[in-house]
Amino acid sequence: MDAPRKNKEILLAEAARLGFSFVGVAKAEFMEEEARRLEQWLQLGYHGKMHYMENHFDKRVDPRKLVPGAKTVISLMYNYYTEKKQKDPKAPKLSIYAYGEDYHFVIKRKLKELVKTLQEKIGDIHGRVFVDSAPVMERDWARRSGLGWTGKHTLLIRRKEGSYFFLAEIISDLEIEPDAPMQRDHCGNCRRCIEACPTDAISSEGYLLDARKCISYLTIELREEIPAEYRNKLEGWAFGCDICQQVCPWNRFAKQHTEPAFEPKEKLLEMSQKEWEEITEEVLKDLFKKSAVKRNLRAFLK
Repeated sequence: MDAPRKNKEILLAEAARLGFSFVGVAKAEFMEEEARRLEQWLQLGYHGKMHYMENHFDKRVDPRKLVPGAKTVISLMYNYYTEKKQKDPKAPKLSIYAYGEDYHFVIKRKLKELVKTLQEKIGDIHGRVFVDSAPVMERDWARRSGLGWTGKHTLLIRRKEGSYFFLAEIISDLEIEPDAPMQRDHCGNCRRCIEACPTDAISSEGYLLDARKCISYLTIELREEIPAEYRNKLEGWAFGCDICQQVCPWNRFAKQHTEPAFEPKEKLLEMSQKEWEEITEEVLKDLFKKSAVKRNLRAFLK
């Protein structure tokens, strides 16, 4: 068996051992089509106050400039779906990705262990690991590596698996057999995500998101007061939003995750609207000690 194919077998086996659901591989190269699309999106101002999206454009569209010597972009998917829900329907709602420990730390630990194991089994390989923390176009790389397609809500969807996955990358000089990108879009004529979005953040044709209107942006990224025209359209979401995923037909295939670190605290699920309204900053900090919610505790303080 040639080295690139053997390396692929080792990668898949070790990634599965660490809990990653799916792995895809693409050649590290300039992303011409994606660069044009990103430039247009930025020119429209759809990134809002996320000024960091304007930075490092060249590295964002060419991983070889981000990681010198890179030959391969390895994309990995990690399931975070849970059927557990907050008990009080009137309590401030959190996106389920934020129920447990901050995924940045959980997954980065696993990626570092994966790279260490690959070095032990394959040899002297170099690269960097990324979990939503650098100028990496993760959804585009996942699509390029055959892991799914970009849905009308602009999230990555995997057929008969859904979209409740964290994406992560290893950009490396590892010689490995690439995968073919997914050519087909399985959204078809469905418009559920477009029609369900309370703030009309998704364009009428889909595949284009105005982040300035997105509830996740408004409740997490925006560091100032939410504009008046959206305050009555949040539908109870205080941190993030899952509406476009909840209505997506492909998420009927979503399976319960098996990652202990992503399990929510029972207290979080049990809290009533009244308890949230009376919560103190000290209790909040304890409740979300290791959570991504630490980014915006103000959303829960009146």
